[in-house]
Amino acid sequence: MAIIQATDQNFSQEIANGVVLVDFWATWCGPCKMIAPVLEELDAEIGNDVKIVKVDVDNNQATAAEYQIMSIPSLLLFVDGELKAKTAGFQPKEALIDFIDSNK
Repeated sequence: MAIIQATDQNFSQEIANGVVLVDFWATWCGPCKMIAPVLEELDAEIGNDVKIVKVDVDNNQATAAEYQIMSIPSLLLFVDGELKAKTAGFQPKEALIDFIDSNK
């Protein structure tokens, strides 16, 4: 499954079903650029089980505010639309897999 770019308008639809990992990021954020290829790898490996959604905080401020995103990258895990866990900062792939597995 491809990584999806969500907006304020479609965010709730994107997280409504299944296990969804959301990356709140910005184009100017160094650690966000570092985690992008990790998310691509993750999508290639577990994309059939976990949907990955990215939200640009500069362009989608309402969603970022709703989830009180104070630092980026922030990664939120949703299961069927319900927020299960939140972490911030760069994470290696193995840590992200553990984060997903322990919270879904």
